[in-house]
Amino acid sequence: MTLPREESNRAIITVIGRDQIGIIAWVSTRLAEYNVNILDISQTILDEFFTMIMVVDMKPAALELVVLANTLEQEGLKRGLQVKVQHEDIFTFMHRI
Repeated sequence: MTLPREESNRAIITVIGRDQIGIIAWVSTRLAEYNVNILDISQTILDEFFTMIMVVDMKPAALELVVLANTLEQEGLKRGLQVKVQHEDIFTFMHRI
């Protein structure tokens, strides 16, 4: 007998753009304001381009994933950044080989 798969509360956040001071601080602060827990973070700067991937826990969050995604995307555009927030299952499905 197969047990039902537990639904994940994790999301993947990606941030890409020209390097500038305060990107990690901005994203981390916004997530803390919404009670979103950062589980893992990886960032690098390639030439002058900043890239970051975060794995976050949405379970304690004070808002829905779609609201977080829209908020960070719009605020990121104002900073010249491309920000995407996807549920872990969607991200995994889209990036499988």
